This record gives sequence, structure tokens and C-alpha cells, in this order.
Amino acid sequence: MDSRANAQREQTRRGFSISHQKVVLEIDFSGCLWGYTEITIVPTSKDLKTINLHSRQCTIQTVTVANIPAEFTHYDPLANLSTGPSTEPLDCHRHPELKRKLYSALQESDEGELSISIPLEVALKQSGQSVNPIASEVATPEPQTPGGQPSQPVPEFAPIAINIAYSLRNPVDGFQFVVPTDSYPYRVPHAYTTPSSPDAARCWVPCVDNLWEKCTWEFEFVVPRYLEEISAEDDEPTDASPTLVVCSGELVEQVAHPYSSHKTIFLFSQAVLTSVQHIAFAAGPFHMYSIPLDHIAEDGNSSQPPMYAFCLPGHESHLTTSTSCLRSAMSFYATEFGSYPFGSYKLVFVDEMPTQRFDSSTFTLLTVDLLHGEDAIEQVLETRHALAHALACQWMGINIQPKFWSDSWLVNGLSLYITGLFMKKLFGNNEYRFRLKKDMQRVVERDNGLMPPICQPTRLEPPDAAEMAFINLKAPLVLHILDRKLGKSGTSLGLSRVLPKIFLSALTGDNNTISTHMFLRTCRKVSGVDPRTFAEQWIYGCGCPVFGFSASFNRKKMAVEITMRQECPAYKMLEGNDHAMALQKPVRFFEGQMTVRIHEADGTPYEHVLDIQSPFKRYEVPFNTKYKRVRRNTKRYLARQAAAQAAAEGDTEAAEAMGMVDMGFGLEVWEKESERNNWKVEDWTEEDETAMSGATYEWIRMDADFEWVAEVKFEQPDFMWVSQLQRDRDVVAQLEALHALAQQPTKIVSSTLTKTVLVSNYYFRIRCEAAVALVHCSIPRLDYLGLFHLFKLFLRYCYDPEDPNQDLFAHTYVPKPNDFSDLSEYFVRKSLINAISRTRYPNGKSPSIVRKFLVDQLRYNDNTSNAYADGFYICTIISSAAYATVSTASPERGELLPSEVRTEYNDEDADLLKQTVSEVDRYRNMDRLIPSTHNNVTIACLEFYLVLTVANLIPSAPIHFFPLTREGNYPQVRIAAFDGLFMTKWYSPPIMNYVLAVMAHDPSRIVRRHVARNACQSLALLVQMGEMKLNSKDPESLLIEEDGSVQDKNKESRRSEMDAMIKALRKDKEVGRNEVFREQMMPLALSPEIDHEVRWCLLKLADLLIKPVEEVAPTVKIHIPNIPMTPVTETPPVLTPVAPKLPRPAFKLAGPSAAASPSPVIPNHVLPATKIKIRTTTPGGVRTPPVRKTPSVRTPSLEPQARERERGVAFAVPALPAKVKAKAPPPSAPKAKPQHAKPNGVAKPVHTLKAQASGMSSSDLRATRSALKKLQSHKHAKIFLYPVDPIRDHAPNYFDVVKEPMDLQSMAHKLEGGKYTDRFAFQADFRLMMANAKLYNPAGSFAHDETLALETYFEKQWTIINKTLEAAHAKAAQKPPPPPPPKVLPPVPRAFSNPPAPEPTPSTSRPTPMIKFKPPQPKETAPKPPKPPKRKTKVELPPEVPDPPPPPYVDDGSHDILQEVLALERQQKSTNGKRKKVDISEGEDDPEGDLLALATPAKKGRPSPPEPSTSALPKIVLNSHKPKPPPVETNESRRSSVSVDAPRISIKGKEKEVSRSTSTHRSKPPSPVSPVHATPIDEKKCKQILSTLMKLPEGGIFLRPVDPVLDGCPTYLDEIKHPMDFGTISSELSAHGYETMEELRSDIDLVFTNCKTFNPPATFPWNCADAVEKVFKKEWIKAMEKKLSANEKRGLQGVITALVKEDISWVFREPVDPVLLQIPTYFDVVKHPRDLRTIKNSLNSDKYDSIEAFEADIQLMLDNAILFNGLESEVGALAVGFRDRFRELMRSWKNGANKKRKDGEKTSTQPAKKIKIG
Repeated sequence: MDSRANAQREQTRRGFSISHQKVVLEIDFSGCLWGYTEITIVPTSKDLKTINLHSRQCTIQTVTVANIPAEFTHYDPLANLSTGPSTEPLDCHRHPELKRKLYSALQESDEGELSISIPLEVALKQSGQSVNPIASEVATPEPQTPGGQPSQPVPEFAPIAINIAYSLRNPVDGFQFVVPTDSYPYRVPHAYTTPSSPDAARCWVPCVDNLWEKCTWEFEFVVPRYLEEISAEDDEPTDASPTLVVCSGELVEQVAHPYSSHKTIFLFSQAVLTSVQHIAFAAGPFHMYSIPLDHIAEDGNSSQPPMYAFCLPGHESHLTTSTSCLRSAMSFYATEFGSYPFGSYKLVFVDEMPTQRFDSSTFTLLTVDLLHGEDAIEQVLETRHALAHALACQWMGINIQPKFWSDSWLVNGLSLYITGLFMKKLFGNNEYRFRLKKDMQRVVERDNGLMPPICQPTRLEPPDAAEMAFINLKAPLVLHILDRKLGKSGTSLGLSRVLPKIFLSALTGDNNTISTHMFLRTCRKVSGVDPRTFAEQWIYGCGCPVFGFSASFNRKKMAVEITMRQECPAYKMLEGNDHAMALQKPVRFFEGQMTVRIHEADGTPYEHVLDIQSPFKRYEVPFNTKYKRVRRNTKRYLARQAAAQAAAEGDTEAAEAMGMVDMGFGLEVWEKESERNNWKVEDWTEEDETAMSGATYEWIRMDADFEWVAEVKFEQPDFMWVSQLQRDRDVVAQLEALHALAQQPTKIVSSTLTKTVLVSNYYFRIRCEAAVALVHCSIPRLDYLGLFHLFKLFLRYCYDPEDPNQDLFAHTYVPKPNDFSDLSEYFVRKSLINAISRTRYPNGKSPSIVRKFLVDQLRYNDNTSNAYADGFYICTIISSAAYATVSTASPERGELLPSEVRTEYNDEDADLLKQTVSEVDRYRNMDRLIPSTHNNVTIACLEFYLVLTVANLIPSAPIHFFPLTREGNYPQVRIAAFDGLFMTKWYSPPIMNYVLAVMAHDPSRIVRRHVARNACQSLALLVQMGEMKLNSKDPESLLIEEDGSVQDKNKESRRSEMDAMIKALRKDKEVGRNEVFREQMMPLALSPEIDHEVRWCLLKLADLLIKPVEEVAPTVKIHIPNIPMTPVTETPPVLTPVAPKLPRPAFKLAGPSAAASPSPVIPNHVLPATKIKIRTTTPGGVRTPPVRKTPSVRTPSLEPQARERERGVAFAVPALPAKVKAKAPPPSAPKAKPQHAKPNGVAKPVHTLKAQASGMSSSDLRATRSALKKLQSHKHAKIFLYPVDPIRDHAPNYFDVVKEPMDLQSMAHKLEGGKYTDRFAFQADFRLMMANAKLYNPAGSFAHDETLALETYFEKQWTIINKTLEAAHAKAAQKPPPPPPPKVLPPVPRAFSNPPAPEPTPSTSRPTPMIKFKPPQPKETAPKPPKPPKRKTKVELPPEVPDPPPPPYVDDGSHDILQEVLALERQQKSTNGKRKKVDISEGEDDPEGDLLALATPAKKGRPSPPEPSTSALPKIVLNSHKPKPPPVETNESRRSSVSVDAPRISIKGKEKEVSRSTSTHRSKPPSPVSPVHATPIDEKKCKQILSTLMKLPEGGIFLRPVDPVLDGCPTYLDEIKHPMDFGTISSELSAHGYETMEELRSDIDLVFTNCKTFNPPATFPWNCADAVEKVFKKEWIKAMEKKLSANEKRGLQGVITALVKEDISWVFREPVDPVLLQIPTYFDVVKHPRDLRTIKNSLNSDKYDSIEAFEADIQLMLDNAILFNGLESEVGALAVGFRDRFRELMRSWKNGANKKRKDGEKTSTQPAKKIKIG
């Protein structure tokens, strides 16, 4: 089935599909963009009511559906993460809760953050019907037969256009603004879409963020014409770069803006259906380079699309060189795999890319690091591969996508496979096969059971990033061996026939997705080979085989006997782990055919095929040549000798023929005897010659066709490997021979390897490998012959020694000037240096001559006449010097342990170390002046210091690395510096603070992520290195157990070394208890601006360092509002429909009118209900408390509620009618003494717990809970935690054997549900569980062993519990009984048959706080009760009578109501305890409001007198969270918090405008006292503030006055005496009704105060008021702050610029660096440092509110200089001179400014050209 069925299934679930999307954006390069998007949707269901789209970070202004304004909700779960109320302090121990909420937020955002309600005016019109293409995924689609049943038609609807206006400011993800800063002043401003997170697309445009949701696109970008300020007369500047926009799709046109000549509009169109995840664009002053056509296209033989490359100014010279291979790649792909699927192709190189590349449709974004000049060597290979792969992804990856996430291996593998084919064409077959062999070795090394299969169809999520790297490595190799197997079928040419069919199918639009099943089916159709076995092993299975082969010649049978052994390390590693075996699917042994090539005696290769079907087998391979030894074949031997003689005499053809036979033939060194002695060349001995002459074949190659990704171990003599190295032309065969010879070090092998390095006929990578293999011959047994040969080989690049017989082990190697024109010799030269540095003595130290050699290469390197850069060459020498300096002895003997004494470290070693460090320092300083490419030399120097620091050869000090971690350095330099910093004690508080600041706020995302990742990894390294000592105390002495099972606990605590390491980290005072990390971790992780990868790393770091707190599982309770009932019938409560997945607090319901008429302005949000208490109302309007029934009295009407209660839903008990209510007992009995709260604020409950419903004692309950908790956390209890699932646990007949199943979860439910009468019932259930496990599982099985272990543990615990309880009972029995306390009525009243009616006396008990929910009432409400007196109440007790035993507990819902009442009462008590005067509201302290304290002094209000009450019960008010009062308020506007109703929740949070009187212009509290310091009104600023508030999403509910009827809050105007809203304020502001700024603030504050007074905390209106108020405070501070005028600022900037240019200011230009200037006590003397740079930055950022403040900072700078240096010093004299010059310039400027003001400022000078950001 193709992708269209999947897409339609998803669209049917969603309710619509997208056919077209238009995006219009205006980009401001200061960090914001705004515009709109128009999405054309096609409904797929007539029931579509809500449209869910993805949109993060964006601020949504307006939404229209079919040109009709629509209500919408925009909620981003990731931006609202929290671990509790905002009033609670953040607890770092709650990081697991944050992690869980983060997972939940990610899952919640999958459905969409933007919900749009389709207006009622928009009708879904059906336009026709189409056939439903959805078919079964499993069944093979069959053709339709005439008699078959046709597919069901589905309706088609007319499209609907949705217009969303939005803006984006300073985005965190998805879009990157790169602008110049103080650290990077020369950076060119540009912006682009970035793949910073998996959901990056939704971060810059509202969309359906789905890879398989495709549509056509249209783009319109508005950008500044130039990013530099251009004068009016200079319309077309010659030196300015115009702003360009590059986008996915095709450029339609570029036009000038119709209303602004300084802006340009770019129009793009994408007619190919494309996912939003494959849309990208970039904007900036790019330089464009059109890649020319190649000769094939120029001749007209092929048509190629246009290709363009763009780069930032300054990189133009590198663009042509870097993209030179792209046109040939386009020709190759188009010829081999079909036409290019799009119209054009563009590349843009940008700064600060988080990844190397971002591929999108027709467009690729690349990091600027890939650009290189003509003098680069290594970077050419990397750049060409990256660009070729980017172009290949347009065919496979963009145009063709994976059908499922599990098919990602195929898409990535095919793109890399065809890229490899192009690299084969570009660099040759040798490079291609060499890379394949190296990749194969990496795969075999990593695929050992830790890596999953490359395809897991059961996984529905995308692969992890770490797994993706391995998949990208293995997938091309699997496709390569598949191509080899298909090519051998005889009817196919391999994948070269399969891939064009796939690309052609996608090009015609038939199928743009590919699945593994479809790909294998195509391979089977084309080749006729069934690939199922291949797929099961290499695609769906994990692991790689390891083969062991040995061969022997059987003379009797005339056959070669080959013995094969096979094993799979992945299978051996996972064997016994059933879960891992089922998940990873390791292959036990691999099956297939392997080609063996035997080079027989006559030199002819014969191929044989071994059919491998078992782990072990012997094969008899027939021998084709008659039994003749190699040397006895005289005809061939003599012919070879004659050809060699002819070649020696100068016959070129004979020389070429001999070169084909022996690649080392003709080497002069091996021909002259003197040279052979000089090179110490060894010949074969007579024994070797005898063995060689007796061999029946020359050599054997296993897997000659490279068809296996496996490790092949084959044993044959060394002379056969030498023959294979010299005479086999395949680089893979040569590489195998080199690896085999390296394991057999002899003098012959050393000579052979040296000959391989010298012969230029070998591929240069083989020569490099031979040089590295010579290290194995540098051993004492061979007198370090390998090192001699290495020096001899490198001597070719140095000046010849004066003495021909010079001892090379005492020679000074002065290199000749570098000449890298021969690239092969360049790579060989680097390999020789690397190999020389690896030579070691037996004690692990390198010879001193090696270290001196490396110092000489650094000292005498000369690159002046070289055409190529030598940066990478220098890096090789520096890294080799670091490797040679450090000993390779084992850690027990080496320098990795600081306490180990280096006994062999002598004076010569110290001198060489000093010389090496000196040379490295010289290169580091040189790289600072003459930078190498990307500062590679500096990076190598930092790595050099890091290695020596770890080896304890130089002091471990952050000073080496810390300066280079700062901004302004190249990002890779900063990364290397941070790596070095992390190997020091970076967890000290100052450095930890700096590291966390970099993680959170560094402008480079690359640096932020690298620092976060390495912070976690470095801790493990520091522990292993011994930098952090483990606790030396015996951990057994630190374990304190009450139950005596100390040894068992010890075993659990030391399960692994990892656990011990984590414990050590957590106990470490500097690491685990680091106060800086504990304080900043949670705020950083909760910050919306944090990078998502940094957040995960912080949580991982918290897992290591901070012990988590156990999180209590949430309980869900739903309380339904009561409905007034008649005495006869009961009406079931009406449930309000709740829309799922909108995590906002519920609105307060005000009866039917609240839902009857929704507001036309506010979206009708339907949100989940919160846990609330419902106050019922009788028809008479008298409020009654909820009636609580005795559990023993059960009526039929309550049975359904009990059943619902068992299902987890608690229904509030309905109120009784008036007649019955008169006979009801009082709701609560008065208490003899007030209940005092416990220290933790929780009152001790006196009611019977639910867990004790069956009579279990409190001591038994505590004991069983403790035992259950220990059982659940026990390591052997994992299989008993949950009930047995026969399907999940593979036990289909479990319930046939076990009739009474039991598990720990069921026991926990029974315990908490009150099903146990005592602890022995609990013990019986546990033993039942153990008996079940023993019954079903046979002895010796895993489950049976776990049962025995857990049973032993339980019995030991249970014995301790019994002894403890028995001792406690015995002790209690010995105590005399206490006197009987006064009888107190229980809080839960009993039900009597005819209870006496209570007298309606006013209650003196403390009021119970409740949130009031009441339906609309008539206007005649009950009068308010008086305030209860604060005195203890004397309670009359009835005569003592023996209490009957309590009835069995049955929960009918009243228990939860009681718990809520008690909780709210405790909250009220705690609040009253903190605030003595509860009923008098005072202004709260606000740090932001302190700035306005003078303008708005706080006043205290007087409470209004209480009114008499006619009710028998007090009116209870929830006052746990007081709203803020308005700043200016009269006493009349104050209301007592006790004497008024509790605030009611309104669906509208806006304030009702009262009809205006003729004497006042607005209704607000009169202000008899004017403000002390009144600020005149600035209407422009006020309108800006008001406009900002009205545009906020939360500000919509304050735009108009509250309508009590429309908004469902009939008592609003009774409680809010002075309504106010933004609409009223805006009207008064337009009518000039405000005289001071304080009057406006008073009215705006009144809006928030009213809303928070009427609505309880945590409700939607209250939250909206809180959010808008925060924004208002920030905007108000900005509006009230004083700034310099533009003329003053410009004048002071001129003064400071003039001062900087003069010589007298050189001391004061930059901040003082105590380290650099060697004045460590500077900051101890100078507490407030100042310098011209800091002052200039403060001036530019408007930090000065007056000229006097600027002058004061200048004077402070001069005073600091004189204070620290003295007036008589040189600096003091400069300070005096500077002060005089400054005063002179200030006087001159002030006089000039006064003159200009007098002259009217008739003329103005044109400012100098500068970079414009905006």
C-alpha cells in the first residue's frame, strides 16, 4: 500500500487535509518577524468543529476561517512547564517530576498547540464523492474483478481558507538570527530556518508538522533592501550588498515594495507537494554564484537544472573552489538514477548551524565551515562528500521519504550508497573500496549486541540520534553486499537496475514513499532472488559474524581442506536475556555464500563458493592444477625471470608487465647491494625458501568479492601474505595482508612494509597503513628495526646528513621546505610522523630520539614556499608530540594516578617536555596572529595541554583553557577549551556558575549543547582519573537498618560500580551538594528560553548528582455539581461536556446562563474541571451544608453512587429538600478544643481511615504499609508488581492452573481499600502469591528462583515486624490506663431516626473555607451573616452513654467531601496564622512596583461594618490567596474579606463599565488625596502600553465591560463597585481624560484588582489577569524610565569616540584584566571598576538617564585609576590629563549644542554608514 492510504487515514483522524499553504513574512534582522499564513484545508468529515494546528513560540494575533473571525486557543505545553504552584520554592529533588511533565508536554503537543473553532457561519459544503483508497496494510492488494464489491465512496468537501496573523520575536528553536555583537563585531547579519529541534517547523509558522502531510506552497518575503544605512542621494551603492532571500521552491519574481523604497519583496512558489519539515529559507546579504554547466550539458546532450550557491560577504573566493564537484554530481545522478525531481537547486552557507547540513526541498543549508580555499587538502575530501550527499538527498530523502520511521535506514542508506558511487567515480575505485573496508571494520566493532537492528518494524518513533549514526554507517554496507548478491544471480545487474525503477515511480508521482517491504519486493522482481533470508539476518537482525578459517592441502584427494568456524558476539552477549533477545533479534549464525579465491601454483586464480549453513563445517575445495610446487613450474618461472631481465635493461613494456605481476618490482633500493645494506634489508632464509618452494598455492583470499560485513580470521604463512600484498591489485586484499603481517613482526616483514611505503604504485592509503604497521616491528626483539625504517623513510623529506653512515638514532632531522604538491607523499609523510610517535620501550615510554624528532619538526618547519596550507600538518605533529610525551603503561604504573611516583622520569625527560611545551606555545601564539583554517592549530594546542594535564605532566589549572572559552573565539576553539576545562575541577562554585550561564545564555547553540553534553560525561572521567575520591569509609558502617538485614542491604547497595560512583558523586560536597547547581538547575530547566537538548542534559546531570524525591501518584476525583431535588424523585446530576487535552483551569460555572450565551469576543474554551467543592442551594434561596449520611444507612438511591465510587468517580451527595432538611442533624458537632495543626501544617484527622474500614488497627496498618513498600522496591519483586497478563507474559494457560491469582498491586489496592481485618490477612495474601508462583513455574526457572528469594526476604521482614508489634503491645499493657477524657462528638455524625431539630443560633465555630459555586438566584438573596467572634466556644456535652460499635465503613462519597472541607479549613487556618488581620487587605510587596512607590503610595483600607445575618450558618469565604488592591483606593472601596461573599469565577474576566454620571468622566474610586509626585500624562506612551496589553492573547477578556447576563455572573456588580476595562480606559485616553500617568496606572491596576477579587486564584480569568499584569509592569517601567535625548546621546557618543582616538586614553579603553596585567588584587581595591568600553556600552544601551550620570561614571573611572596607582604614578598623570581633556570636550560640545538650539538646528550632518539591524 502506498503512502496515500496512510496520509488519508491520518487526515480522516484529524478531520481535514491541507491542499495549499501561503506564508507572508516580513523579516526584521533585529530578532523578529511577523506576517500571516493562509492555509487551505479540505475537510474529510462533516463533523469537523475544531481545527488543531501546530504552533510553538509564535504569538497569534488574529484567526479567520473563510474570512470570518474565529475563536481560538493557543497553548504551548513546553512553555508552561512547572513543578508546582508559583508560590512554592523550586525543589531540585523534584527533577523526576519535571522529566515526567516534560514527556507529557511533548506528547500533548503532538495533537497541536493551536485550536481553532470553526464559526457557525461557516458551513461544510459537500462537493462530491471519491473512492476510499484505504486498504489493509497486511493483505496484498488484489485487482478489482467485475463481480467484486466496489470500494465505499467517501464525501468530498469544498476547501476552507484559514488566515492566521502571527509574529515571532527572539525565537529559541526553528529560526536563527545571526547578528553582530560586541564579541563578534564583524559578523554579517542574516537569518535562516534551523533544524535545532525535531519540531523546528512549527516554531516559525503555524502548520501541520508532519513528515507525511504534504501540500503546495507559496511564499512572500519582505526584507530591507540593504542592511546598511544608505544616504538619500546614493540610490545604488556600489559597495553595499543587497539583501537576498533563498527559499525552497522556485523564485517567481523580486519586486520593490509598493510603499517603501527601502524594502524588497521576494516571491517563491513550490508546485511539488512538500512537507513543512522540508521547507527552509535564508535571508541576508548573500553573494550568489551560478554553478556553470559541464561539457556534457553545454553540448546539448542533456538538460540540467540551474544550480546556485550563496555565501556571506568575505567568503566569495572559497565558493567556487568548494562547489566545483556539484555539477558533475548532478550529471552522474541524473544519468544513473533518473531526472532531477525539482526545477533548481540552491546551497547557502551560513554561520552558527547546529548541524553540518539541513536538507530541504530544492535547497540545502550548510555550515560555513565546509568552505575552503585552493590551498586546502583534507577539507576537500570532507566538503565534496558532504555536498554530494546533500544533492543525493534530493532524490532519496526529500522527493522520496520513508513510509514509516522504521524505514529510515533505507532512505538514509540509499542516499549514502549513491553518494558512495559518485565518490567512486570522483576519487576512483581504490578510495571507494578502501572506505568500504574501513567502515566494515567499524561496524563489526560496534555491532556487538549494544546496537539495535537497522530496521525494527515494531518501533513507531524515529530512531535515536546515537542509533542513527550507527544506522547511517551500516546501511550503505548492507546495500553494497545486497548489490553483490543480486548481481550474482545472472539475470540482474544488482541495484543499478532496482534504483532507477524506484526513482521513476516517485518522479511520476505514483509513490513518493518507500518501505523496506516494497524495496525487497522490487529487488525480488528485478533479480529473481528471494531476499528474505538476507533481510532477516542483515536488516531485521543485529550482529555481525566472526569467521575463523584455516586451510591445508590434501595430496591424496588433491583438494584444499578449508575449516570454517563462525560465532556471533552479539548473540553471545544477549544470550539468556529474553527481553533483549526479542527486541534486538541477534542472529545466532549467518547463512549465505562466500567466495574463496585460490591463487594456485601456476599463478592462476580459481574461485570457489562456500555455502555456509552452520556454525562449523569443513569444505573440500578441488585443486585444479596438477600437483606441482610453485618453484617447480619452470616455464612460468623462467618467463618471469626473462621479463625481469628485459625490464632491467630498459624495456618499458616489460617493466609495465612486471609491475602488473609484482607491484614492488623495479625499486632501486632493492636492486643495489649497497643500498640494501644501508636500508638493512633482510632476505628470506634458506628455511623460508624451502617452505616457499614446497607450497602448492601462492595465497588464498577469503570473501574475495567483499560480500560479508564480518571479521575474517585466516591463518596462512607470512610469505603468502607478502605475495598477496605484492601481487594482488585489490586494495582490500592489500589491506588484509598488511593487518596480517603486522601481527607477525619479523625483519622480513619490516623490510616488506618499508618497500610498500617506498613504492609509489601502491595506493597512497595502503602506503599510509604500511607506515603505521611498521610500529609493530619497532620492538626490542628486532632491535627497533621498524623505527629505523621509519626514520629512514622520513629522511627523504629532510636534508641529507653529512656523514652517509650517520646513526639515525642520534641524528637531528631538519626538514626541507614543505612541498605538498604531491598529495600522496603528503599523506604518507603525516602517517610516518604518527607512526614514529607510537614507538615505545617496554616500560611504556617513548624513546628520547622520538620526542626530539618531533620537537625538531616543530622548530624547523618551513611553509613559506608551499602552495598549500600546513595547518593540518602542524596539528599532526602537535598531537603526535602529545602522544609521545605520555607513557602508555597501564594505569597502575602510569601517570593517570596522581599519587603514583614516576621513578623513570629523569632530567632529559623534563628538558624535552619543556622544549615541546615551548614550541607548542609558540605555535599557539603564532596562530593568534596568523590564524590557520578555523584555528585548527590552536585546537591542537589545547588538546596537547589537555593530554598533558590528564597525564599529570603539567599542573591542572583552568587558566590554560578558561580565556579561550569566552565569546569572541571561534566556536570549535571554545569547544576544545571547554573540553580542557572539564578535565579540571570545574565544579567549583565560580566555574560552575559560569558553565551554567553558558548553557543557558550563550549565543552559540553549538557551544551550549557541547558544554551541556560534556558536563555529564566529564564527571565519570574525573572519578576514574582519581580527581574525585570515593568515600574511604566502609559503607557497611554507614548503613543503619532497623530490621537487622544489614548484609542483604549491603548487597543491594553495591550492585554495580555505577551505583557506587553515583553515590560518591551525590555525597561529594563539591559536586553532589554544590549549592550553585542546586539553586540554578530547576530554574534553568524550567526556562522557556532553554535549548531542548541542554534541558535534557541538565536533567541527566540532576539524575547523577541529586537524589530524587519519591513522587506521589496522582489521584483523579471528579465532583459533580448538585441539582436541587424534590422529596419524591431524584434527578441525576447533569455532566458538563469536557473537551479533552486543554490543560487550563476550569471556568467557574454560574448556572445555566453561563453556558447559554457565550461571549462573542472570548473563545468558548471548554476545559477540564478542577477539584472543587460545591455549595448547594435550596429553592428557597437558603444555603445549606452538604448532608453527610452515616455509612450504615444505605438506600437504593445511593447504590449507584457507591458503584461509581469503586470505579474512581466520586459523586457529591445531593442536598435534601427543605422538609427533610429541617429534621437533619447539624453538619458538624462543636469541638471541645480547637484542633492544632501539626508542624507540617496538616491537621490530625480524627475520622476512620478508609484503609481501616474492616477493623485493622493503626499499628497493623503502618506495619503492612511499610512491608508492602519494601517488597515493591525489592530487586526480586519485579515479576510480582502487576497482575499476570497471559499475552504479555507468554503464559496462555496461567488462569487454568492458578485459580486465585494475587500480586503486589492487588494487595496494595486491598490494603488501601480497607479489605484486610489485620496484618495476618495481608500475610495470607502474600503467601498465596508465593504459592501461585511456585505452582506455575517449575523449580530451577527464573521465576521460581525469584519467588524463593522474595519469600525469604519477606519472612525475615515479617518476623521483625511481629516482634516489634508484640513488644509495643506488651509495653502499652504495662502502662496504667489514663483517666477518661471528656466525651467529644465525632466529626462524622450518626444518622438518627427522628433527630431533634437544632435551634437556629448563630454559629461560633470557625468558618470552613470553601469555593462557592452557586447557580443564578433571585435578587432577594439572604442577608450576610455577622463575623464570628474569635473566642473558644464552650460545648455542652450530652450525658455519657456507651457508644455502640461503629458500623462497617462504606464510602458513599461523603468522605472525599469531608477531606476537602478539612483541607480547605487547614489552609484557612494556616493563612490566618500567618496574617493576623485577615479582613484588612494591605498592599503586597512587589519588586517591580517598588520603582513606582513614590508615584503610587500604598494605603490601608478600613473594613466595612458587618451586616446582621438571618441565617443559622455563617457564610464561609475562601481567603487563602488575596488579590492585590489598586494603588489608589479609598476606604469606601475596601470590603472586609469576611463579610462579603467569596469571589465567584466568571467566564469573563473583564470589568463592567458603569453608566457615567454628569460630574465625573469615568466610574472609579474617588481619590481625595493627589499623588505626591505626579508625572504629566504622556498619551503616546500610554497608548503604546494599552495597545500592547490589548494585543496579548490573555488580554482579550478585558477589552470590553463585563455583562452580568451575557457573561454569566449576575452578582458581579454587587461585589465589584468600581468596574473598569481596557475599552473604557482607551476611550478616556482618547478623550484626554487623564492628567497624570498615575491616574492611568490606577485604572489599569483596578482592572486586575477587580478580576482577582471576583475570581479565585488558579482560575482562567485570574491567570489572565496575572499574565497581563506582569507584562504591564514591565512596560510601565520602560515607559517611566528616563533616557537621554537623541541629541544628547549622539553628542556624548561623539565625545567618547574622540577620547578613544586620542593617545591619552589608551589606559582606559578596555576593562582591567588582573591576570593579564598581573595585578591580582585589583578588584579587592576597586569595587566598582569602569572603563571607556563599558561606559560606551552603557551609553549605547540607554543606561544613563542624564548627562550628570555619564560624567559621574567618567569621574569614577579616573578616581579608580588614581586610587589603585597613586596620583604621582604614570597612570595617575594620564588620569589627570584625561580629565582635563574630557572637560574641554564637554564644554565644547555643550556650547555647540546651545548654539544649535538657538539657531534652530537648521542643518544636520549625515551620520556615517553603519550596519543597520532592523
